[in-house]
Amino acid sequence: METVDHLVLDDECWEELLTLTEGEAAPCFQCGVCTASCPWGLVRDETFSVRMLIRKAQLGILEEQEELWLCTTCSQCEPYCPRGVPIIEVIQALRYLMWKRRTTLDGLPSLLWSVYWNNNPWFQPPSQRMQWAAALDLPDYDPDQHEILLYIGCTASYDRRAQRLAHSLTQILRTHQIPFGVLGENEPCCGETVLRLGHLPYFMEIAEAGAKIFRDRGVGKLIAISPHCYDVFLNHYPEVNETFEPLHYTEYLTSIMDWGESQFQGSYDRIVTYQDPCFLGRRNQCFDAPREILKNIPGLTLVEMDNSGPDGLCCGGGGGRMWMETAPDERFSDLRVQEAASTGASIIATACPYCITCLEDSIKSLDIEGLEVLDIAEIAAKTLPR
Repeated sequence: METVDHLVLDDECWEELLTLTEGEAAPCFQCGVCTASCPWGLVRDETFSVRMLIRKAQLGILEEQEELWLCTTCSQCEPYCPRGVPIIEVIQALRYLMWKRRTTLDGLPSLLWSVYWNNNPWFQPPSQRMQWAAALDLPDYDPDQHEILLYIGCTASYDRRAQRLAHSLTQILRTHQIPFGVLGENEPCCGETVLRLGHLPYFMEIAEAGAKIFRDRGVGKLIAISPHCYDVFLNHYPEVNETFEPLHYTEYLTSIMDWGESQFQGSYDRIVTYQDPCFLGRRNQCFDAPREILKNIPGLTLVEMDNSGPDGLCCGGGGGRMWMETAPDERFSDLRVQEAASTGASIIATACPYCITCLEDSIKSLDIEGLEVLDIAEIAAKTLPR
């Protein structure tokens, strides 16, 4: 007997999406500009079609689909939308509808359970959050004594490669005699991974709890290592207090660093190209601060890749993709490291731990010699007096 494919129409799907996005999904008229600008089109014959996802939602079709989880929330598409649709919010809302219908990808529920039980998405015990800094004697944050709260974040706390960023940044702050403190094992997970994976109610629980911790501790100026943490504190958290000011560390360093020659030890004679993290650049328009730091390091020559600034190529790690498998021939970072190598640079500088992981993996898999990835904090720390 011949089988007939069928679709299940969910009449409430579109109304739910409109409610979750406060009507912002409605202006989409499927022009396809978002699909054309999506970086998945660079690595796949059939690209990620945002307009198709929205059209299906309008028709009441919400089937289990891998495509919905491909989005890295890089925002490459949003500036080109002629109707100003907040496409990332629409994607996150659609993902939440999948959570409600229990049709998410395998492994994602476990990731959220790790955030719930361990206060981090890395499946690591909360008691080891400050193990990386055991020998550093970092002070507990006190608003009466410290100018800033240094927010380490889950990645720099548990990922061994990213821990080097935290070490470098603490060295820089101490060299400049900046009074800072940390929250230690009481530091909350920012919840960014939960937000990007679309579980919106759980993210709001995390955000409310985190805001209360900051409020109770009297946090004013907060310096984040990861652009992903910085973005949620700046754009998605409830009000903490009147003085709460989240900054990415590159923004802060440009405001406090004395660029006199005495601040540096020797010359850093390397050709460097810069990878713009999506959540620092496109999402929050911070393009100049990282470059200003690099340009002021003696001996360093900064060269730009063909696609840089607002047109910079995503590394592929955002939107929860750090915890999903990406086929080796579909990694944006492969294209990026080849583009970096073509500039003649020996260093790819960046300011995001996700970028470091993705770019280093691609350099290894493509066996590119003479090219390494360093965070701006690592480069700056190398040039400071010991």
